[in-house]
Amino acid sequence: MSFSGQPPAVNRFAETPAVAAPGAAVSAAPPPVNPLDADYRWLLDLCPVLRVRLLAADEPAPARAQGWYSATELAGEPEALARALAGEAARIAPLAAVHGTAPRPHVTASRLLHHYLWSVCVLIAGPWWRARRVPSINGADLWLHAPTGDLALRPGACVTRPGEDELRAELRAAVVAHVEPLVTAFAAPTRRGTRALWGMVTDDLAAAIWYLGKQLDARAPAPGTGREAAAVEAAGAVLPGRTDPLPGAASFRRLRGEDGRTHHTRTRLGCCLYYAVEPARACLTCPRTGDEERLRRL
Repeated sequence: MSFSGQPPAVNRFAETPAVAAPGAAVSAAPPPVNPLDADYRWLLDLCPVLRVRLLAADEPAPARAQGWYSATELAGEPEALARALAGEAARIAPLAAVHGTAPRPHVTASRLLHHYLWSVCVLIAGPWWRARRVPSINGADLWLHAPTGDLALRPGACVTRPGEDELRAELRAAVVAHVEPLVTAFAAPTRRGTRALWGMVTDDLAAAIWYLGKQLDARAPAPGTGREAAAVEAAGAVLPGRTDPLPGAASFRRLRGEDGRTHHTRTRLGCCLYYAVEPARACLTCPRTGDEERLRRL
């Protein structure tokens, strides 16, 4: 991953080994502890919809023969991407049939890309939110299971910065570096231009941060802890707009219901095409969903 400015402070997870005195017994050093391990245990407990298997540093990669493909393979091998798309089509088919739809291939591709982008944004934003660490996820260390859509991750290095602005820049850079090859690979099957796909990345990063805040509020012993509001503010600071290649801002706003309660919302820069699967129920932040409908559902 490339960074502008000074070289990042990368946590290497291991201490410099001591030099043993002559004749002294040398004991085996304990394996290095990756600080991201605790972050991801916390994250997976907080986010039950995030279906991710964590791998130890020395654990074998998931088997391609069982339908697992790394992000590098999905981006660089048409056969791997075709199998992942076939798996998504099979998952969509039963729900689509209930609603009398038969999503076209570009809808399937958009749904799979949205699933992957949101998941990887949560995986990068979670440690940033919890411990001010930004993971660097190598494309060879994150796998998608084509039949189920589940993920497997081998945690690697992370970046820290003393300043919040610098750390937010690292967060954006980490997301961009990981997904850029996939954005290129999905352009043809989604039938979308580059700007539209980067708009989807922007949407899913904003949604990932927002989701963390909502989950923390839901887990709080008393309502009204303000974690959702803090997450909305944080997403706005990460995505203020004009942070190329991310084309837009988080742009959260509030809706006030008849009961006087207010709710956070935003309108996605682009559509994830869920309405093509279930026509009567577009996403709550979809450009097709008006404020009156949002309030009714909230």
